[in-house]
Amino acid sequence: MERTVLQQLTEWKSKRDRKPLILNGARQVGKTWLLREFAKREYSKEAYVVCRNNKLAKQIFSQDFDVNRILRALRALTGVDITPNDTLIVLDEVQDIPEAIEALKYFCEDAPEYHIAAAGSLLGISLHEGISYPVGKVNEMNVYPMNFEEFLIAKGEDEAYKLLASRDFDTISLLHDKFIDLLRQYYYVGGMPEVVKKYVETDALQEVRRIQNEILHGYEMDFSKHAPKDQAQRIRMVWNSIPSQLFKENKKFIYGAIRSGARAKDFEMAIQWLISAGLLYKVSRCTKIALPLDIYNDFSAFKLYTTDVGLLGAMVQTTPVQVLVKNDIFTEYKGGMTEQFVFQQMKSKSVCPICYYQAENSRLELDFLIQVDDHILPIEVKAGYSIKANSLTTLLKAKPELKAIRYSMLPYKRQGQLTCLPLYTV
Repeated sequence: MERTVLQQLTEWKSKRDRKPLILNGARQVGKTWLLREFAKREYSKEAYVVCRNNKLAKQIFSQDFDVNRILRALRALTGVDITPNDTLIVLDEVQDIPEAIEALKYFCEDAPEYHIAAAGSLLGISLHEGISYPVGKVNEMNVYPMNFEEFLIAKGEDEAYKLLASRDFDTISLLHDKFIDLLRQYYYVGGMPEVVKKYVETDALQEVRRIQNEILHGYEMDFSKHAPKDQAQRIRMVWNSIPSQLFKENKKFIYGAIRSGARAKDFEMAIQWLISAGLLYKVSRCTKIALPLDIYNDFSAFKLYTTDVGLLGAMVQTTPVQVLVKNDIFTEYKGGMTEQFVFQQMKSKSVCPICYYQAENSRLELDFLIQVDDHILPIEVKAGYSIKANSLTTLLKAKPELKAIRYSMLPYKRQGQLTCLPLYTV
């Protein structure tokens, strides 16, 4: 399968000021495959080390930070003659050996000619546990589930992918029904690479759901194994509340939906743990439609999105017929699946910052607000074909200088300040 991150990795390799690389991302998003595939394509040799439960690797990095000694030991451990520029050293599950993370600083300073990349599923968690992070001495990349475009490529829909990339909406509109069908498939399958691979190879919808449930079970096991004991149950409660939070009319996160009488102080640490693990993303409320967005964040009001729309569907046991055939998915879930899709598409394309807007003492609300270069772009998300947009219409009348986007299941259309785009073009 093709991943857009592979191109970023190739660019990292050729940078003059290249530093050791850390690949961040939740479990099962494909970090290990990416690094090993990258090594296969771009290097003569790969020195691969799994740090989890590896006593020899721990011994190598625990002695000192003498890079020459570490390199000798890694050559002995991997059986690979590690040489500058033509070997990729891969440290997988690096969060299990904190000293290996610290050692990246010394590779940067003392041996920049060696190419070294580290990946860790719970790295964000580890960094909150006293690990000395090599600030300024590493490059970082984030890996997310496969986005819709990568899903198209995996399915062999290369021409459809190229057409979307061209933004030729006259031609795209002619294939609207085909793209809607592909989008429905993505809603069910999602972007976890193992799930996509199984779907592409077999079209087996029950197998897709089985693998999704296995991934979800693995996440739950992480709650018990890696979370602080006093937080594990609260983390599980927050995680299990996410679908109900997203599938209500007002998607703002409500602590009382977790447990009656719950307050922020009861669950703040649990939410932060899930964010650090890459399983949840926080989208804060913006109090003013003005630049820069970051200074108008109200951190006490927020929405929480999960990592993948397919996993979100598995959490609530959506059926294939609901997603692939009927329109229940668009009405029954109050736009929650669709907002999740739009959010993760933007996240996969490094859109930042992302917030939402809700006016004080008013019903005016915008699903997303993003900053594009030197202007603000309001975004409204409609799950189906109904496009009543009172909030957006009101805003655009009040602010004629603004341009906005509405995503829905309808084809492309320009309406003055408003550009109406089909969801599959996010």
